[in-house]
Amino acid sequence: MTSLYDEFRVALHSVWTRRWLVLAVAWGICILGWLAIASIPNRYDSRARLLVDVNEILPDDAQGGGGRPQLDQIRETLTSARNMEKVAATTGLLPAGANEREKAGAVGMLQKNIKVIPQQDNIFEITSSVAVGSLSDADNAKLASGVLDSLITVFRDDQLRGGRMNAREGLKFLDAQIADREKALREVEARRAAFEAQNIGLIPGGAGSPAQRVEAARAELGQIDSQLVAAQAQLAAANGQLAATPATISVPGMGGVGGGVARQQLAGAQSELSAMRARGLTDAHPDVVALKSQIASLKAIADGEGNGGGGGNAQNPAYASLAAMRAERQATVSALNARKAQLAGDIARITSQQIQNPGIAAEYDRINGEYTAFKAQYDKLLAQREQVRLRGDVQTETDAIKVELLDPPTKPTSPAAPNRPLFLTLVLLAGIGGGIGVAFGLGQVRTSYATAAKLERASGLPVIGSITEVVTPERHVERRKRLVWLASGGGALVGLYALLLVAEFIQRGMVA
Repeated sequence: MTSLYDEFRVALHSVWTRRWLVLAVAWGICILGWLAIASIPNRYDSRARLLVDVNEILPDDAQGGGGRPQLDQIRETLTSARNMEKVAATTGLLPAGANEREKAGAVGMLQKNIKVIPQQDNIFEITSSVAVGSLSDADNAKLASGVLDSLITVFRDDQLRGGRMNAREGLKFLDAQIADREKALREVEARRAAFEAQNIGLIPGGAGSPAQRVEAARAELGQIDSQLVAAQAQLAAANGQLAATPATISVPGMGGVGGGVARQQLAGAQSELSAMRARGLTDAHPDVVALKSQIASLKAIADGEGNGGGGGNAQNPAYASLAAMRAERQATVSALNARKAQLAGDIARITSQQIQNPGIAAEYDRINGEYTAFKAQYDKLLAQREQVRLRGDVQTETDAIKVELLDPPTKPTSPAAPNRPLFLTLVLLAGIGGGIGVAFGLGQVRTSYATAAKLERASGLPVIGSITEVVTPERHVERRKRLVWLASGGGALVGLYALLLVAEFIQRGMVA
């Protein structure tokens, strides 16, 4: 512990003997550091908050992607080069007649010092930092808020004009594309009509390729086969029930009833035929054809019955109902058989045409495919044009994007950077520490010994004694004078530091 204390005393003595060097180094470091700090311009920050509300009168598909992509685009548009150039020209950062290099420099400086931070989906905080060395602190503070004012104004104007201009340009582009597609569509239609006229009778009708039509016919044929089996089973059941049911029943005490069963069935069938024609069914309809055939058969039976019936016998209602059901099921079976025959004929005809004229069918399919593709593109462009027109109407009649200033740009009263009081203090401490370090280092380099013990350890020889310094009254007065000078030099350094602090706070007060 004693050795450590001695080393501290030796180091302190070494520094004290070189106190003028400490003061000189401290002054040099402080002067250089304070000059460097003074050359750094003060940076002033201004902040504002914007609410950007996207008008959602139209659905998302008619607005072109919904609100979120538009908000992302707005965030990028705020700091675009075009907007920055307008802001630089408005605030005076870009003089009139500036060349491209000056414009690029001003735009780059603004883009670097303007930050857009999204706080919520449609709320943005904009920060502007200005530190122009050629301007005073008051001008820099005024410019920081002026940049945000100009940026918000430019952004509002661009959104108002840009949306309507984009809608007009979009309509113009879509009209040109629609005209091109319409021209191509007409050319394909003309080629298809010419091809059909040239190969009339060889081209199968209907939509789709021959293979697709055959596949559709076969699928429908399979469904009809299933329906036909079920209809035939129902018809067989109706026939069995009708055969087991008597046509008339005996009613005690009742006289003969005029008209036989066949006449009554004939009247029912004719009533059903009238109902079918009232529904709009033509004579070529399979149900009508089957019912007319049944009416002809019933007429022949009714003519053979004559006018009288068995005395005391009446028509069986169950038999009449079963007869009507059987007629209906016979008509269903006949219609299914007719449709089955038609589908089989279509399949045979298409297959025969493919075998006999494969090239014609393939070319016709190619033309049809080309027509379908152009038609789909044409319809899609028409739908897009209608959407763009609707967006243009919305932007003309209303504000498509509403920009509301939640917090206006702040007026900075103190610089955000640099922190001069802190930097001045750090430079002062660095100057004092640097002076002490230089003095201590110089004492370590020079081969002198402050105590007899240190000399004894260094030489390895015993030291008999040491002679203390004798200070005369004249030398004592001289030392006191030098101490006063040293204190004055140190006090002047501290006073200069305090003066710089006072000047900094006065300068800030002038900005406010």
